[in-house]
Amino acid sequence: MRLLLVHPSALMYSEIFLRLEPLGLERVAAAAREDGHDVRVVDLQVESHGALAREAASFAPHAVGFSLNYLANIPEAIDLARRLKQTVPGVYVFFGGHSVSFVADEVLQQAEGAVDAVVRGEGETAIGPLLEAVPDGAAHTVPGVVTTEGHGPPPRMLHSIDSPRPARDLLRHRRRYFIGELDPCASIEFTRGCPWDCSFCSAWTFYGRSYRKASPRAAAEELATVRERNVFIVDDVAFIRPEHGDAIAAELERRRIRKRYYLETRSDVLLRNTEVFRRWRRLGLAYMFLGMEAIDSEGLDLYRKRVSPDDNFRALETARAMGITVAVNLIVDPAWDLERFRVVREFALAVPEIVHLTVMTPYPGTEVWHTEARRLTTRDYRLFDIQHAVVPTTLPLDVFYRELVRTQSVINRKHLGLRTALGAARVLAGNLARGQTNFARMLWRFNHVYNPRRQLADHARPVRYELPLPHRLDVGDRKRLYVHTRPAAHGGQPV
Repeated sequence: MRLLLVHPSALMYSEIFLRLEPLGLERVAAAAREDGHDVRVVDLQVESHGALAREAASFAPHAVGFSLNYLANIPEAIDLARRLKQTVPGVYVFFGGHSVSFVADEVLQQAEGAVDAVVRGEGETAIGPLLEAVPDGAAHTVPGVVTTEGHGPPPRMLHSIDSPRPARDLLRHRRRYFIGELDPCASIEFTRGCPWDCSFCSAWTFYGRSYRKASPRAAAEELATVRERNVFIVDDVAFIRPEHGDAIAAELERRRIRKRYYLETRSDVLLRNTEVFRRWRRLGLAYMFLGMEAIDSEGLDLYRKRVSPDDNFRALETARAMGITVAVNLIVDPAWDLERFRVVREFALAVPEIVHLTVMTPYPGTEVWHTEARRLTTRDYRLFDIQHAVVPTTLPLDVFYRELVRTQSVINRKHLGLRTALGAARVLAGNLARGQTNFARMLWRFNHVYNPRRQLADHARPVRYELPLPHRLDVGDRKRLYVHTRPAAHGGQPV
């Protein structure tokens, strides 16, 4: 069967700071190829809708799958599915991915026949059985698959994340992926899942709080095949298990693999496993993202981070001492007033770290979805991108956006302005000499992308597809939030 896999367009945040290769889609593509299917991939982060139309016309796929890890991409995907149904006779269109797994039935209803199925849960295990079932009209019997005819059994998890190895050869514009100055940048997965239960996050509900690790040998073998010098480790929390991080490091040292790495972790993990991070620093760890989320105890308790402000600040000092450049995230509560924005600006200017701001957003699959969603001021999927306010703000909405962009602008001038450009001249020159312009463009795009008038105007756009309200659910039984209801039989290792 001819299968075309599609990643939707970039969201507001990724227009500036990063553009990551669609690793999940590459793994699904690899799984389909292993079953003998002819697979192509179009990534609309780096290609146009016209390119997708041309690919569909020339390839004439039997099936098209859209990766929907972000709610904000759902309207675009439905519209594209509708066009593909009109231009490719008999094509079978399905959606899959993290976010759409939590709203599968509602999206099928909204698509009004343009989408034949939604795959809930991990795509690698579902793609083969789904494509096999399509010709017989039996997709609704496949585990994890939802159609208007019915639901299949619960989704299955991979026994091991060692395989399938991502089909990186299917991406035609690999030089367009970057994160900060790591340009170009590939991505890799060492672990999958998260054992914590932050109230704003759906990673733990998607995987049922399971946690699986790639074998050190498989991780090193995959890294050896990655052509890019820079690599982003996509794990939700890197090196939770120090022995696992050490074992991968040993394999890389033995193979003399050296790259520059960017990873995400938690403050308490960094403090507990400092020696592992120090070892990875010697291997090329250059950047680290810490999800601080709040600078005070009240905010940390609200998001159930299970760390203290002291832990966060000690982690920053630890990373600084290692020479790792750190970026931290703070969640902007819509309840913030002018004074709170001022305090955050002062904090952002007082620390050497890069500070990112994201707006508190109740997403399906999170606990706050069931506690905050009844207060939604909009259900426009496109605004659920952690850059717009979707619940009531204490400040008038226009003032909220003014203060949000003002705060982001202060941070931008500190890290992405002319002084930074001059300081990064050597990096810029090296990137430009290799034909890499992503980082250079990033330095100058902030004011074009982040604009309070633009963000406010986004609320006035006509809305065709609306996010459904949550069903009444007692979140006291957290397992009712899960997509995957049990760990994998062999590879799932809860922490």
